[in-house]
Amino acid sequence: MGIQPSPPGIPPLKTSSLSTTGQADALLSEEDIQKYLRAATSDSTRKAYRSAIRQFERWGGRLPTDGRSLVSYLMSRADKLNPRTLDLHLTAIGQWHLYQGIPNPVTEPLVQKTMRGIRRTHGKPKQKAKALSLQHIATMANQLRSQPDSNKKARDLALILIGFFGAFRRSELVAIQVEDLVWEEEGLIVRLPKSKTDQNGQGIMRALPFGKPESCPAQALKTWLKVSGIVRGPVFRAVNRWDTVQDRQLNPTAINDLLKKLGADCGFDFINELSSHSFRRGLSTSAAREKVGFELIKKQGGWKSDATVWEYIEEGQRFTENASAILMKKMAELL
Repeated sequence: MGIQPSPPGIPPLKTSSLSTTGQADALLSEEDIQKYLRAATSDSTRKAYRSAIRQFERWGGRLPTDGRSLVSYLMSRADKLNPRTLDLHLTAIGQWHLYQGIPNPVTEPLVQKTMRGIRRTHGKPKQKAKALSLQHIATMANQLRSQPDSNKKARDLALILIGFFGAFRRSELVAIQVEDLVWEEEGLIVRLPKSKTDQNGQGIMRALPFGKPESCPAQALKTWLKVSGIVRGPVFRAVNRWDTVQDRQLNPTAINDLLKKLGADCGFDFINELSSHSFRRGLSTSAAREKVGFELIKKQGGWKSDATVWEYIEEGQRFTENASAILMKKMAELL
């Protein structure tokens, strides 16, 4: 059975099953229903699920499937794929069965226990993006300022400072529109109609106060908008090799490429660990080192999970809030 409409496996709903008591004109077409079903799942999740199902089918699996087939699939891929990837594959296959109204084989004890064994045998710590420190951002900013004036230079400087101090995800950065910017006397407010943690579109806001010109993200953004002539639409746009600003928004993957290129120019030795998530990790850990409060860090990053914020705070304070450091200082007084 092939890959079904997104989310995978959602069966078409029959409008005839809806109430017809004086509401015939209110019946939704199948196209309308599928539109709302698609909106219930993010594009990135649908893409991941489709890829997972394609891999299962290329292996030789067929949907619907059974527990024994899933166990065979897991065992054949256990030493090739990260356990977290296999967990995603099971989730996608399980969702397919649930949406089809078919018993879900993923929940069978044999499948679950096999997966636990794979996690214990092949599990590895999740590779995390390098957290950019204030010194790293300062070095990047100085590197950009040392370059001849250009549209790309102005865009990259604004992107680096906005991304870091706003703790933005790359999807959020490229989605910012001129219409989302609110300029106040104290600084800039970026209104995001939707983000990863706000799929219902309630909207979130990030405030960026004005600061000294050399470190101010709001001032850098003003400069970029002025030199580029952008007055509406996407704020961060592609710039071609002739330094011409394009109409289309910047591709999210270009942010990772920019960080790696800029990191190499700065002589950083952690190029392979840089990604757009380095902004969010960097803001939170840097703020923790400066003893910024939990609530302020959580608010600026828009995190929903307290556990995630505490993880970043603990990472940022590994050396400043350290039992060994206190004892070593005490020992030095005794020597």
